[in-house]
This record gives sequence, C-alpha cells and structure tokens, in this order.
Amino acid sequence: MQSKTLYRKLIEGHTVTVLDAQNILLFCDLHLMNEYTSPQAFSGLQEKGRGVPVPGQNVSVVSHIIPTHVQAVRVIQDPASALQASNLKRNCDRYGIPLFDTNDPLQGIEHVVSPEHGMIRPGMVVICGDSHTTTYGALGALGFGIGTSEVEHVLATQTLVYRIAQSMRIRIDGKLPAGSTSKDLILMIIGEIGAQGARGFVVEYCGQAIEELSIEARFTLCNMTVEAGARGALIAPDQKARDYVLQRAADIEGSIKAQALEHWDTLFSDEAAVFDAEHRFDASKVSPYLTWGTSPDQVAPITGRTPLLKDISDDLQRRSAEQALRYVKLNPGDALMGTPIQHVFIGSCTNGRIEDLRNVVRVVQGRHVAPGVRAMVVPGSGAVQEQAEREGIAKILIDAGFEWRKPGCSMCLAMNDDILGDGVRCASTTNRNFEGRQGRGAITHLMSPAMAAAAAVTGVLTDVRKMVDFNG
Repeated sequence: MQSKTLYRKLIEGHTVTVLDAQNILLFCDLHLMNEYTSPQAFSGLQEKGRGVPVPGQNVSVVSHIIPTHVQAVRVIQDPASALQASNLKRNCDRYGIPLFDTNDPLQGIEHVVSPEHGMIRPGMVVICGDSHTTTYGALGALGFGIGTSEVEHVLATQTLVYRIAQSMRIRIDGKLPAGSTSKDLILMIIGEIGAQGARGFVVEYCGQAIEELSIEARFTLCNMTVEAGARGALIAPDQKARDYVLQRAADIEGSIKAQALEHWDTLFSDEAAVFDAEHRFDASKVSPYLTWGTSPDQVAPITGRTPLLKDISDDLQRRSAEQALRYVKLNPGDALMGTPIQHVFIGSCTNGRIEDLRNVVRVVQGRHVAPGVRAMVVPGSGAVQEQAEREGIAKILIDAGFEWRKPGCSMCLAMNDDILGDGVRCASTTNRNFEGRQGRGAITHLMSPAMAAAAAVTGVLTDVRKMVDFNG
C-alpha cells in the first residue's frame, strides 16, 4: 500500500469525486461563518431559490464588528455593521443555522468558540470565510479559509471545488527555552522561510518541541502558519488532542467513541511518506521574537535590531524594508528593546485563550500599567471571559490598570470600535502587522502575550525574561 501524508489521508477521505489531476470535489464536515463574508452568499441562495441541506453542519458567529467595551447589552452603533449582524441573524433563522449572536453569553471569535465547544475533531475538514481557519490543524483537522462565492457553494451543497495543495513538513527539534512560546516559534519560522515561504503548501509540524506544546499553544502555531502563505497547517493528533476533544465533545461516547478513537489512531503521516518540501529548526535557539516592520516575516529577537538596508541584497526585500521602517518610524539598525509604546492589545484568535491570559498574569501580578500606556485585554470568547473571572485573572488585570473587555476580534483589525490612532505604537498579540491593520497610520509589533504584558508595565518593548523567572 502506498505511503501517505496526513494531508493526503484527510483529502482522500473527503473526496466526493475527482474533477481532474489537480482538483476534487471536497466534502466539508463543518462550515463556520461570520457576519462579513456571508451576506452575498445568502443573497445568492435566495436569488436562485436554493436551500441549505445540512444546516447543522454550518455555524455562525458575530465577532469581527462587535464592540468590546463593557455594557450590559451590547449594541452595535455603526449602522452598516449593525445591518451585517441583523442580516446574519435573519439568514440563520431562515435556514436553521446555529448562531452565536451579539449578546449570546458564549459568543466570541469563531476560531476560539468552535474548538472550545467540541465542534472540531481530528480528521475533519473545516472551512470558513476567514484565513485563520488553519488554527484547527492543532487538533489534526484540515482547516482553511474560503472566498464569498465558495461560501454560497458550501451552503448549498456542503462541498467545495478544491485544488490539491503541495505538502511541507516542518520538524522542530529540541525544547523551547523558558520564556519562549509557540508565538515566538512561529514568528521565527515565518522570519526564516518568508511570508510566501509556504505558499501553495499544507504544512505538517512534528518533532519534540511540537509534542511538548499544549493544545492552546498549538492553536497559536497553526493559526499563524497562514502568514507564511500556507493553505493549511496540521499536527498529527496525539493523546493531548484526543483528551482535549473528548473533554469538550459530550456526544462522543459509547460505540461512537470507540469508532472515533480507532479512526483518530490512523491520522498520521506514514513513515515512508514523501513531502514536497521539508524544513528543520531547533527550538532551543528560539528567544522571544517580535515584528519590527509591516509584514509578519519582518521579525527579530527582542535583543536584535532593525536591519541595515545595505545588508539586504535582494532589491525587492530592501525596498520593502525601507518602506516598512518609514511607516513604523524606526531607523535602520535601531535597537528594538527600549522602544516606547503607547498601547497594548492582548487578545485575538491567535492569543485570546485562557492559557494566554494566565501567561499575562504571571508577568503583570504585583505590577501596574506604565504611565502613558493604554492596555486592553479582550478574551477570545464568553467562556474564556467567565473562566478568567472565576480564576481571579480579570481582577488582577483590572487592579493593574488593564481594561478588561467583552469578547470579540476587537483591535486585531480595524472593523469595529477598537481602532488605534495615527502614529500610535502598539504591542499586540494578533497575527498581522500590515499597514493600517489596527487603524490608519497605527504601528503594530506582533509578540507573545507575555511579551505584550511586559511592554504594558514597562512602557517600552522589553525582554520579558528579565522580569520573570520562568524556571521557577
């Protein structure tokens, strides 16, 4: 029997029919929707008189446009955004699609809500009109983003015309040092292979460092793999993944559980499987990383500096670096450590989970937000918010001068009330640092939650390892 990669096993297990050598009709186990990529799809269904044959395999979440400031009843004030939310509810009601609406206590970011409620299981194909659907690879599920026209096709058929990707394996040997996280690891990887280094590939991660990551840390890793251009990210499900799912999926019991476990045990790349590309990195050399420019691959360790333009041989990369430095108001060769910041944002589908908030508190406890800094913490979901409040995390953050907000995408992108002003420099736990991503003229430095917390209480980009004994 031919040896296969995990990716190939997942694709073949969901192929309805082969269209040609490169394209298949792919069955989708779960389709997630949000308020901003679904309106045209629903309009198309209505114009053509089509229904949604399996509404239970579609789930909607209001997350990108929702305000996160504390209020008893959340009201979307922007008329266009409010219309998007009301249209989503009307369409979900019409077709019988489950919805986490604006004031649902379990509402949150789609990529946080769905796994925490047991919707994501190993071996699934999960799609969404959002590029960070790659998150679900942490549980051995193939997740990827789709376009609006594809959303309509999936709603009508629960299938997708899919072009087969190439496969890439990234092996991470060794252990992450104390004080370094999966966010630092993925920023380092993107910096090494480039923002287009995995374009056209589904990436499978393996190695000692991956095995030792928690599931929430794996979510972060897979979430940001799309920033290297990847079409998907995968980690073969191990006991950690099985335990995570079984603790949250109450419907998996009895004979169904036995069948599920038997299937999950087959979800790995065969020993002789051939990948189209391979990379190998040493986790023991990963220090806290952050971005200095306007692309996730413009990164350096906190102890590093912005690049000298004369040292960049590629003309395109040199021009890009020059433009990025101009935008972020830094000079070639500037030290990153000590750069003043005015804002801190902790949250998003990359780093808005309970483990992230626990890491923040470890840095913040006994300290206070620095003068002149505004610091916001936005939990990734209502469930994360409730747990953080129950554990006392929220109180510690509030006492330290942080704003404790309601769940949502918030300042990950300028689609809601949480927008940075021109020239404001932000230490952010999000996934993209593009020009204008957090507001026109806003400057974003991507980093881990612990690093963002360190920036909040010092007022500058700083090495969190100098503040916390992570070996203790």
